Amino acid sequence: MAEAGIRRPTGDAVMAPLTLEVLTDRAAFEALKPEWDALFSRAGMPQQLFLRHAFLRHWCDHYLDARSRISILAGRSEGRLVMLWPLVRRRSLGLDIVQLMGAPVAQFGDVLVEPSPDRQRWLDAGWAALGRLGADLFEIRQLRADAALPRPGTALLVQRQEAPFADLAQRVSAEGPSMAYPARERSNYRRRMRRLAERGELGFSALTPGAEARTLATMAVAMKRKALARHGILAPTAADPRFQDFFAALAGEEADEAGLRLSIITCAGSPIGIDISFDCMGRSFGHVIASDPDFDREGIGRILIHQAFVGAKARGSAVFDLLAPADTYKLEHADGTVAVYDLAVPLSWRGRLVCKLALPRLRPTFKTLAKRLPAAWVRRWLKAGS
Repeated sequence: MAEAGIRRPTGDAVMAPLTLEVLTDRAAFEALKPEWDALFSRAGMPQQLFLRHAFLRHWCDHYLDARSRISILAGRSEGRLVMLWPLVRRRSLGLDIVQLMGAPVAQFGDVLVEPSPDRQRWLDAGWAALGRLGADLFEIRQLRADAALPRPGTALLVQRQEAPFADLAQRVSAEGPSMAYPARERSNYRRRMRRLAERGELGFSALTPGAEARTLATMAVAMKRKALARHGILAPTAADPRFQDFFAALAGEEADEAGLRLSIITCAGSPIGIDISFDCMGRSFGHVIASDPDFDREGIGRILIHQAFVGAKARGSAVFDLLAPADTYKLEHADGTVAVYDLAVPLSWRGRLVCKLALPRLRPTFKTLAKRLPAAWVRRWLKAGS
């Protein structure tokens, strides 16, 4: 579906018209790849790594189903693609809901828009086009404070989190943890390494996508599930079989367009810690940090984070983003945080009613119930989903 171009004068200058098109099928998404990649190279920021076409193509393979459909807003100025809103629509509880593509594996949501004096006008046109789609609600998950998409004034704040990040120049040294860490932590790191070595010869390696990476990515998710079950933590995203299949497929694609990287620690030849990160424009993002809970007493989780930092710095990254939420163990490695928002934007009277009456109450209720579930129930549920 194409929309008429928009032209508005500013002073004596006449801005180039913007033509908006709504793409509603998988074939159109696939055909857009060359232009999409070109726009990302011109306009993409490191934290927009989950907007890469390659990442979202794998998301479509595993998460796009009969209950949802693509609804991408593509904006062109003088024939060139200058803006992309990668959207998907679904019906839930009688509501027509629009979301940014990529959830739940994309850790940040955003839109792509080329730097230009017309940038705000293009974004305004995108919001207007979104309003004409006939949906009830626009759900925005994990919108960073430094996103290209401004936080709209009509949005309901559903949740605020913080995404910690580490300055690798401050955190990495030749001996392991740098002077940025307390002396006790540096001493504990050496002690943990000695205790691990007592259980078998240690190995440290890194992998780019390929057949071996696919196998290890599968093992990483299984290891993550094992740790979650051991500690009685409810994590529906990781328990969903699609989560493991998604990372296995992405890690196995040798074209390496998504920037996936693996850091592995082995003990006596067997993997005991696997980090799955993504590199983008000098920044690394640690998505799956999985350690074998059988080695918890030796501190494998902390050692893995340090090794992930070492690997990222060796690849040329200056910052390692630990993603939201700001768990205590992440903050121990952090040099700062970025605010991340879950928002709901009403697009109809139904959407306004939901934002006013339902959403402010539902999420706190669900979080409270999840915390009160017995650990044994959580372990059984996670085991059933693995």
